[in-house]
Amino acid sequence: MVSLAVWFYMLVARGAFWRAREQDGEDDRQTLNKSSEHVANTGTPDAWPSVVAVVPARNEAGSIAAMVTSLFEQDYAGPLRVVVVDDGSDDGTAARARAAAEALGASERLDVLNGSSLPRGWTGKLWALRQGIAHACDDAAARPGFQGSPEFLLLTDADILHASDNVRRLVVRARTDDRVLVSLMARLRTDSFWEYALVPAFVFFFQMLYPFAWVNRRDSRVAAAAGGCMLVRRDALDAAGGLESIRSEIIDDCALGARMKTQGAIWLGLSRRVTSARPYSGLGELRTMVARTAYAQLKYSPLRLIAAVAALSLAFFVPPLFALFAEGAARVAGVLAWLIMAVMYQPMLKFYGRSIWWGPLLPGIAALYTAFVLDSAFQHWRGRGGMWKGRAQAGR
Repeated sequence: MVSLAVWFYMLVARGAFWRAREQDGEDDRQTLNKSSEHVANTGTPDAWPSVVAVVPARNEAGSIAAMVTSLFEQDYAGPLRVVVVDDGSDDGTAARARAAAEALGASERLDVLNGSSLPRGWTGKLWALRQGIAHACDDAAARPGFQGSPEFLLLTDADILHASDNVRRLVVRARTDDRVLVSLMARLRTDSFWEYALVPAFVFFFQMLYPFAWVNRRDSRVAAAAGGCMLVRRDALDAAGGLESIRSEIIDDCALGARMKTQGAIWLGLSRRVTSARPYSGLGELRTMVARTAYAQLKYSPLRLIAAVAALSLAFFVPPLFALFAEGAARVAGVLAWLIMAVMYQPMLKFYGRSIWWGPLLPGIAALYTAFVLDSAFQHWRGRGGMWKGRAQAGR
């Protein structure tokens, strides 16, 4: 009965997260296009604000060229530059970024920095972003179309591909809706079997933790962001304490979302127009992705870990067990809870173009994620917490 109550609460009272309605999709294209025209046709000729995209990159030779190309093919009418911070790569990442910009005749709008050594107390990604932001702001005045520091910073990852209208639409949403941060959760790959099986659930669980409707409400304290695509107002970032204020955070995007929400409204949504090129071909690679941050989400607390495993068991494992092996009212409650979770999973399966029959398999998928959470704690206890690209960053 408790499991059924939990799922009924999530069905009706947790921001309708499961409906996946908070999207930057075709439904708002007409409105945003009209807003774009309004921004462009009012005020001075430089009504479109300056934007600098800052990209941390560590051994990203496989995707950096496509990412750079997607940024330089934007239809954005304002000043747009790209700063790539090469964070100790040994695979030719920097050369491929430069070659992509040169092929488009955009070399003068790309800066590639060699990142400096990682200071104690910083995670690798945040230190790379910090260097890129400092360069973008210090050097901006010397660039055509830039008068002083940029108004907006686009913090994006080296494996993220942006539709040609993405920067324009991000700026319009930030300007017209007065948001200090606009973030899009990139549509992750689902090409391999394990991606097909686990990726939609990853996004479903993220929305369960951070209901996007609550994140986007101005009167709600819930805050989050998706690190692959975050447009931030530079002055608001400065007022929030800059990246120094979150320098040791492993879950840096949600930490930044929380800091930015102290300065104004933020917006987070799903997107089909921002996609990730990063492949997760095997179960081990997906495990690594989840294990890097899962124990950090629990604040490295063994008690929180026990509570999380107990909660996952109650929510996901008890319903099918009761449905299959209990009798009477307990079996009915198990069947109803299992049915509710399967129904709630359908909008996310639809978003990723997956069969409805993955819905009843959600308990099994949750079991794998529970194993990933336990592995995340184990890796932390081994001194390998927050492992990414050869760096163990948790607890630095």
